[in-house]
Amino acid sequence: MFTGIVTDVGRVARIDQLEVGRRLTIATSYDTSEIVLGASIACNGACLTAVETTPGHFAVDVSGETLDKTTIGTWVVNSKINLERALKAADELGGHLVLGHVDAVGTVVRLEREGENHRVDIEVPDSLKHYVASKGSITVDGVSLTVNEVADRVFGVNIIPHTWDHTSFADLTSGARINLEVDVIARYVARLLERD
Repeated sequence: MFTGIVTDVGRVARIDQLEVGRRLTIATSYDTSEIVLGASIACNGACLTAVETTPGHFAVDVSGETLDKTTIGTWVVNSKINLERALKAADELGGHLVLGHVDAVGTVVRLEREGENHRVDIEVPDSLKHYVASKGSITVDGVSLTVNEVADRVFGVNIIPHTWDHTSFADLTSGARINLEVDVIARYVARLLERD
């Protein structure tokens, strides 16, 4: 489990094709001697398992399913990615509860500066629109954000300078595809409402 508070911006250092899927080696500022093999690390919001560590790098194996359902299949060497280590029981919960299970890939449809902030409008697939609510939480490429407003399949967020400068958002462009995870509470409420 995670909080959506990014603690490092890593970089894809190497991509190795597996029989099914890929092994990604990711450069990081984390002390990799403290990463236990099998540990979960959120990479642009997708929970991946550390399978190897070397100084300044960790490797993860990515399944074909994950490559198909996230933006990870489009990553190339030097792609910047938002990283977050798994939540510990004593950690501050600064964002919201994030599972690291990407629900869908969205598209940036508008990106503009508003004073010191950046305004970003994101279009979601039809299957996800009922889970996004004004003033609710959403995870965008692993970052916990508050939804400002929703208009059918498009929602808007404001990104403050600190978040813009300390995540991969600084490289965001209109038309970019991004990983989305809806708030787990919204998911369960919607499921309960489906029951008769």
